[in-house]
Amino acid sequence: MPVPSGPGERGGSRTGERAQWLVEVDRHACAGSGLCLATAHGRLRLDAGRARAVAELTDPDARVTDAAEICPMEAITVRDARTGEIIAPQP
Repeated sequence: MPVPSGPGERGGSRTGERAQWLVEVDRHACAGSGLCLATAHGRLRLDAGRARAVAELTDPDARVTDAAEICPMEAITVRDARTGEIIAPQP
């Protein structure tokens, strides 16, 4: 299923509200492999050997959902900031 990659593609309202995603990292589950950093460069970083979002809220970006999908520990969750709907990883 294609993932939106531009502002307003998912989660925006009819009034022109810009979509935002909430990026959550379970630092206890994170193994620190760095796969997510290579995939979503500039959106995630390592802090004390564990992944952390550079910013809690981000504009929709397919690289972020890709990082959540490839995380070997399933430690990254991407949600629609307005609705809380899980965007990635997909079951």
